[in-house]
Amino acid sequence: MTLADRDAALEATRALPGIPVDADGPVFREPWEAHAFAMAVTLHARGLFSWPEWAAALAEEISHAQAAGDADCGDTYYRHWLATLERLVAEKGVTTSTSLARYREAWDHAADRTPHGKPIELRPEDFAG
Repeated sequence: MTLADRDAALEATRALPGIPVDADGPVFREPWEAHAFAMAVTLHARGLFSWPEWAAALAEEISHAQAAGDADCGDTYYRHWLATLERLVAEKGVTTSTSLARYREAWDHAADRTPHGKPIELRPEDFAG
């Protein structure tokens, strides 16, 4: 992690106090959580949204999930983070919900054909449906 990346991560943890952290900064249970965190930090740095705007959108996502029965034990935090990220990039016109769904389905297809422990690679046939 570069110094700039570390500074951006620390800024995010200060602006968003609900992020799971330890003495070194944000902590993640799975690699995809770190990737989702990094995407949000990068999009914030590029000016797509402010941290207060992000925090409000994330709080709304968590509130909807709780109303739908999420027990909020902490293990779903980054699922809400990812859903918030997807919603904001669609709302801001970076991509569409349809495109996000298309890539999600392609990723699932690629993951299904990939042996455990091997990197998942998207191929054109993963988008065939």
